[in-house]
Amino acid sequence: IGQVHRAVLPTGEPVVVKVQYPGVDEACESDLKQVRLALRLTGVFKINKKLQDKLFAEMQDSLSAELNYKIEAHNLQVFAAFHAPLDSKVIIPKVYPEYSTRRVLTLSEELGDSIETAATWSQELRNELGQRLFRLISQEVFYLHSFHTDPHPGNFAFRADGSVVVYDYGSTKTLSNEIVAINKQLVQAAFARDIPALEQALVALHVRSDKGDIPEEFYKQWIDILISPLDGEYDFAKNTAHHDAVVMAKKSLKYWDSFLPSAETMMLNRTISGQYWNMISLKVNDNFRPLLEEVVTLQDSASSN
Repeated sequence: IGQVHRAVLPTGEPVVVKVQYPGVDEACESDLKQVRLALRLTGVFKINKKLQDKLFAEMQDSLSAELNYKIEAHNLQVFAAFHAPLDSKVIIPKVYPEYSTRRVLTLSEELGDSIETAATWSQELRNELGQRLFRLISQEVFYLHSFHTDPHPGNFAFRADGSVVVYDYGSTKTLSNEIVAINKQLVQAAFARDIPALEQALVALHVRSDKGDIPEEFYKQWIDILISPLDGEYDFAKNTAHHDAVVMAKKSLKYWDSFLPSAETMMLNRTISGQYWNMISLKVNDNFRPLLEEVVTLQDSASSN
């Protein structure tokens, strides 16, 4: 939606300047309408209009926020203030408000290496970067209730001291306390293999429809696939979770009508799947279970039960 240029302030400070293309907001609006029309014509969305409207409203809200650099400037300041006391090695660019507008954003230049370069570093360092990436996203979701939703690898840079630089806070999502609590229930139920609690959470998130009965074995098979990268030491360079998911998806077609796309989970799913691929690119080999327990308090929940 724009270009990024290096520049130098009158004070001599190196900065980067994001400049939005003229008319890009109208173009994006038109493109979104065309996508919606195409999906309706091809019958991809076999869901009621009310749900279609919710899904597209979610897309439109996200896109509108990305097109307003004043919103991104505010997000950068909020997330930088959130992470600063938690981890000094989470680096978020500083905003220069006096050189920023709705379509121009001036930020401190925060250099780092690409994910491809970081993938050549030692296993110990790659694991540290993976842990930091996992922790920062988890803390945003479960502590701040607002998170970075554009996990494209180009939006992250990595340093040899273990630091992670996060760019582009134009796309973020804020979650209600209720939705965060339901997601905690979902994670806890998955690890406990508590199928009634898991299905209850899926209903509350509007993922599970009121059609059909689902056998417990179906849920357990999906749980085994989806939490495998989080349940004990896992080698992302040799992972099979996404391959297993494709195989399982083919077996799941008979239950297709029992599930729905959900506006409540759309951006979170985007973030989780994107970070999964970032871990693969970094070739992380580590155990994320303790970090997940830290933010979701799985152990506290288990002991209270």
